[in-house]
Amino acid sequence: MVSMSRPDPVVACHVANARHPSVHSRLPCSGLSARLTETRKRWNNHVSTSTSRWAAPSSTSRLARVGSLVFCLGLGLPACAQDASGEIKSSGGRGNDKGQELQPATLADARASRLSSRILDALVEANGVPGMGAAVWRGDALTWSGCSGYRNIERQLRVDDNTIFRLASVSKLFAATAAAKLREDGALDVTAPVGSIVEYLPRRWPPINSAQLAAHTSGIPHYQRIDEGRGTRRFATVREAVGLFDDRTLLFAPSERYSYSSWGYTLLTAVIEEASQRPYLDYLSEKIVPGLGIGADVTDTGNLNASIAYEFAEGAIRAAAPHDYSYSWGGAGLGATAADLARFGGRVMAGEIVSAPTLEWMLTPATLSDRSAPMDDGSTIGFGWRSGRDGDGHRTAHHAGVTNGARSALVIYPDLQMAVSVLSNALWVSSIEQTAIMLAAPFKPSAPGATVRCPTQSVAYRGEYNGKPLSGTANVTNGGGVCTATISMQNAFGEWFNRFLQKDAEEVKIIGLDQDGGFSRAALVLPIGVFDLRAQPGSDRHLASLGGTSTVWVQFLSRSDLR
Repeated sequence: MVSMSRPDPVVACHVANARHPSVHSRLPCSGLSARLTETRKRWNNHVSTSTSRWAAPSSTSRLARVGSLVFCLGLGLPACAQDASGEIKSSGGRGNDKGQELQPATLADARASRLSSRILDALVEANGVPGMGAAVWRGDALTWSGCSGYRNIERQLRVDDNTIFRLASVSKLFAATAAAKLREDGALDVTAPVGSIVEYLPRRWPPINSAQLAAHTSGIPHYQRIDEGRGTRRFATVREAVGLFDDRTLLFAPSERYSYSSWGYTLLTAVIEEASQRPYLDYLSEKIVPGLGIGADVTDTGNLNASIAYEFAEGAIRAAAPHDYSYSWGGAGLGATAADLARFGGRVMAGEIVSAPTLEWMLTPATLSDRSAPMDDGSTIGFGWRSGRDGDGHRTAHHAGVTNGARSALVIYPDLQMAVSVLSNALWVSSIEQTAIMLAAPFKPSAPGATVRCPTQSVAYRGEYNGKPLSGTANVTNGGGVCTATISMQNAFGEWFNRFLQKDAEEVKIIGLDQDGGFSRAALVLPIGVFDLRAQPGSDRHLASLGGTSTVWVQFLSRSDLR
């Protein structure tokens, strides 16, 4: 039992953050264990003061504030954001949606929040991206919102729950959902030729329909060399943007094969405007994301919550050139906070935007002319969404995005009613969907398996990366019930992931996910993303799939193993 006079500071801090995830000054929970001794005296000095603050006339407000006030005051941390009445300011958290009363987080959620935050921090440290945000929705509530790094390096402004990132191609999910809703409402036939809906479209292509646009089977090309300057001008209308490509030659006959096309989504945006009889961004705001901070990209507009867009240049980070996305609001042009993106995923699964049957229709793979399903990197392509399975066999639907100044992903688990978002303010080479899955892993039910103890006696490791031998030093600790290994990377594995444009790493972290501090499953945090490292049955090896047929395994060694 935890003494009320001596709470575990790390668990307490994460409980407070989970209860009030949208306060402007989130509690810096990392490193609290090391500061426990020096804060004991401060805690004891503040207990009487804190207790008197709780003795407010309203027991409801007292209970709402206790989680944050006691930890801010007792641990000497920065004060939490409050309004004039002393109430915690929050727009989300463990509530059904924005603005609803927050629900208390469980200790299990607090521990999961701590793990996901630690993974996110380790990722930013490894990849050198200035700032990232992520969030997990489960059931009917936002369970975790994580922030790491800076949204503005020059002004030393940290990423917080209000930071708006570019969504890049995750924007396509909103256009697809808008079209699906119009279909559900009887306002759009997605099998009708687009030319019969968008009357200003030249009649130079064979019939193309909205379903083909959403599944990238229309034959319309993606960006081409002629489009390199597309972000340097403002397009007043979607019609004007469609004029950029409506004279292009199709790559193939519609439904003949799959070929990714953001221009196809610009045209789908035009379809939505014609079917709804209102501007796309207005329809989006009113019907798809009401109450959510999701809309046109606000980078470089003076919006105080917008992150700066950054880019890597020869390993160094710098501000990216301004870019106007009015040429494709539906394909690449939106921005959002990580929390609101996860909320959108939750609303979609809850049937609040489109019905459950419509969502299942969206997830159903499209059909090509040869009756096969379009595929991309192991996922089937439906109406906007890509579908697959995670390492535990759970069904997922997802979309990722990449553009200058952004790397993004939204993954939903329709059968688990979970959604996870991850956003960043620089373009970096990454397995972003897998990273999102691993950030959500601490909140998923644990798969049964043998317990593996934390190898704290290890000083080295050996292994293989795609058949190439690996070796290096290892430092393994078990602090706060979390097994963490730091391993050196001066080997073939490090040479592989350090060849990409982001920061090089001489060492990487492996963060155990076991509830009991064990090491049967862990997050392997690399500069290119976070991967699922699992102990192999009947072996002392841990194995991770890196995508495709690429794998890495490691075996931890103690001093006695080296003799």
